Amino acid sequence: MTEHLTVVDHPLVQHKLTLMRDKDTSTAVFRQLLREISQLLAYEVTRELPMTTKSIETPMCQMDAPVLKGRKLALVSILRAGNGLLDGLLDLIPSARVGFVGLYRDEETLQPVQYYCKLPENLEDRLVIVVDPMLATGNSSVAAIDLLKASGAKNIRFLCLLATPEGVARMHEAHPDVPIVTASLDKCLNDKGYIVPGLGDAGDRMFGTK
Repeated sequence: MTEHLTVVDHPLVQHKLTLMRDKDTSTAVFRQLLREISQLLAYEVTRELPMTTKSIETPMCQMDAPVLKGRKLALVSILRAGNGLLDGLLDLIPSARVGFVGLYRDEETLQPVQYYCKLPENLEDRLVIVVDPMLATGNSSVAAIDLLKASGAKNIRFLCLLATPEGVARMHEAHPDVPIVTASLDKCLNDKGYIVPGLGDAGDRMFGTK
């Protein structure tokens, strides 16, 4: 654990992650597990949200009760696999603003190619949580956060299912102010840029594509 990286080792997170890693887990079960695990990870990535109080009446008395402070936060999904994490977060934070960054990886250079970007307004006043299941080379994540900062975002966190030492190092080099929350820091990347032991291509497994 470092200030830059948090690995969520909660037993439920680790159990569900093991089921997701299993190559025999079906598409439907994989998708459901991703939604469930994203809700558990959401507790960690939103742990330090600013709070204030409001006056309410309970059935027993008046009280000053805690509520979230400031503008509604923004969730930004790196398409397409990020949508699997996004669904679970929206279950817990249904009022969040949502943005999308479309990036695909050039299989020869492993560099990201942008094809879509639609972001909420007033990012400078919001906590922005970027979601993508895999932090592999880190190139796509860095590119997405470059876009967010260019659009005014100042307070950004990155949430993923799996990360590699290479990806974490790349993110730390480019964006040392962006904390990473993940369920696992895996061993390494293979020569094709995939995480090992990993769980394969998260988008393919979530959507049943090859």
